[in-house]
Amino acid sequence: MTANAQSAWDFDALTLDGAPAPLSAYKGKVALIVNTASQCGLTPQYKGLQELYERYKDRGFVVLGFPSNQFGAQEPGTNKEIATFCETSFGVTFPMFGKIDVNGDSAHPLYKWLKAEQPGMLGLESIKWNFSKFLIGRDGQIAERYAPTTTPESVAADIEKLLA
Repeated sequence: MTANAQSAWDFDALTLDGAPAPLSAYKGKVALIVNTASQCGLTPQYKGLQELYERYKDRGFVVLGFPSNQFGAQEPGTNKEIATFCETSFGVTFPMFGKIDVNGDSAHPLYKWLKAEQPGMLGLESIKWNFSKFLIGRDGQIAERYAPTTTPESVAADIEKLLA
């Protein structure tokens, strides 16, 4: 990542198996970036996220999952355990990345950028809980930020607009 990042596509991350993954690979796509957890009351949202991915992937949409253990220690597993859980419990086939921090000094640079570019309620930048969502346009800019309780299904209309 460069200090002067201009879009979500300017960042790199690691996949669940530790391989480097430049987000520029998703340039030109519409993306929903989500911080995830396997032991959260909102974990069933994985099902809705997978359904969105399957519904729109052929039109240039992708879900990008970023596990984080910062909220109630609800993602305690290793990256391998997370991968197995997502695949066996919810049939997740969308890209998942290695576990990261989304808040604090050690927050992943992507999340530092997302929060600065699109603060939440009352202008607060911090991520409040698991399954906070950022909808990214094809240009890598943030189109919308959603609360953790916003269901994947309820963002479908916004995704449709960006894919049109």
